[in-house]
Amino acid sequence: MKNSAAEIRTGIRLSGKWHHGDYPLIRKLGSGAIGSVYLTERNGIHAALKISDKRTSMTMEVKVLQSLKKVQGYFLGPCLFDTDDYVSPSGQLYTFYVMEYIQGSRLDTYIKAKGPEWLPVLLLGLLDDLDHLHRSGWIFGDLKLDNLVVSEKPARLRWVDVGGTTQLGRAIKEYTEFYDRGHWGMGSRKAEPSYDLFALAMTALEILNGGRFAKGETPKNSIKKALHGAGKLRPLLEKALTGKYTDSIGMKQDLVKLLMKKKSPTPVSPPSRMTKSNRRKTGLGESIVLSVYAIICYVIYLLQ
Repeated sequence: MKNSAAEIRTGIRLSGKWHHGDYPLIRKLGSGAIGSVYLTERNGIHAALKISDKRTSMTMEVKVLQSLKKVQGYFLGPCLFDTDDYVSPSGQLYTFYVMEYIQGSRLDTYIKAKGPEWLPVLLLGLLDDLDHLHRSGWIFGDLKLDNLVVSEKPARLRWVDVGGTTQLGRAIKEYTEFYDRGHWGMGSRKAEPSYDLFALAMTALEILNGGRFAKGETPKNSIKKALHGAGKLRPLLEKALTGKYTDSIGMKQDLVKLLMKKKSPTPVSPPSRMTKSNRRKTGLGESIVLSVYAIICYVIYLLQ
């Protein structure tokens, strides 16, 4: 897309060569190695349009979206609306597809606003989605903070870019170093569920540590140090980072147990009837609220 800046830009309208869809490029949402994504309109409703001159890569992404559409009841990725070619005034051929525009907040922004107790709840729903994705024969591959959006009503963590999605068993085709276990010397780049779970754990660590951290001379020690700030999620994240989970189900089950586990009151000296009662109410209250959050969100994911 190096030479496309003058031809593909905000303000122009694209007309599909085959389906004749008319799409205005309202504003640029982002760009990557494969192409650029723009906010557009389809039948008066906002949508996202991705365009590139890399036809083969775009064809693969469309194939992924079509595959995910078969299990759309589980909210796997954005809905695919249209795919077509565009011939620019200079005669250059581009491929584009139009998909659902998922509006929401970045995960780190959402957690900062709502509180850290929402992180495990949202991860629970994402693990359920990853399970369905993996059983469909795909690995997300480029799972990272930039590719995750928290949509509202109900709060749900969804991914917005399938550019790195790779068929199970193949080599990961697109990744970001911080989330890549190969970069950290913690495993291969084979497309398998544990690869996504490593990236998911790194995403959680990034949020819990207030940003990305350096690889350092001893990568494993850098990760170990970052795990100190993970709190009660530490055992769960450590298992994901060291490849102890072979599928999303195992990690999801451990997370449910963690959310349902009652918080033990901390001893206070000298003890008194009032402080003991307050401790019990506080401990049980926090546990109940968090557990209710988890159950409600989990049921919503299963029913929709």
